Amino acid sequence: MVDLRPLAVVTGASSGIGYELAKLCAQNGFDLIIAADRPLAETEQMLRGLGASVETVQGDLATTDGVDQLLAKVGGRRVDALLANAGHGLGHAFLDQDFAAIRHVIDTNVTGTIYLLHQLGRRMRDQERGRILLTGSIAGLMPGSFQAVYNGTKAFIDSFSFALRDELKDSGVTVTCLMPGATDTEFFERADMLDTKIGQGKKDDPADVAKTGFEAMMRGEGDIVHGLKNKMQAAAAAVTPQSVLAGQHRKMAEPGTDET
Repeated sequence: MVDLRPLAVVTGASSGIGYELAKLCAQNGFDLIIAADRPLAETEQMLRGLGASVETVQGDLATTDGVDQLLAKVGGRRVDALLANAGHGLGHAFLDQDFAAIRHVIDTNVTGTIYLLHQLGRRMRDQERGRILLTGSIAGLMPGSFQAVYNGTKAFIDSFSFALRDELKDSGVTVTCLMPGATDTEFFERADMLDTKIGQGKKDDPADVAKTGFEAMMRGEGDIVHGLKNKMQAAAAAVTPQSVLAGQHRKMAEPGTDET
């Protein structure tokens, strides 16, 4: 009997960190089901070129219907790894934002993510094996002035991952939280933050960030902060008053603070 390749589900796989995570899965022997709210033809072609079997779902993972579409694609198959990376941000002051956009950030980053995890996590627990990687952020460690909703959602994911990891200890299922800093993806353009200091500043390579997260997932680690600078920032956030952190974040994320 021929051994079947393990199956990984990767969300937010059309670009950035998710694209690189899917690539790493293919390079390490996984077949894939990838999902995003944008076209996935380029990602699918790249992954097939690496020898993986690939299925795609283009849908809005902020919605129950979008997640159900992905679950239907999985069907009754065993999922060996879930890399829940889908998410997006939103810049500008909270009271100046459109509430529909606010709700979409929350539903993408939190509601859709934990609904998918609730469904596939139960299967992993029942099969007594599986790996879960959640893309959190060091943004979840600080109040996000002019990015308040996004940072709040990442604070949820960062915290939630540790709680779920503890609940699943000794189950055979591991939970890892990848906590990157500013990364060179479409994030800042989609969040309308190109006129900010952080939007114009130097950013990490998404391939490097993904490699850090993937390797931590495979080792079964609880959390991983990518990069020395981000590790120092995360450590400082643990001992700095929240009001000070909020002021520091304002300098990075307030519109018109770019240095160009």
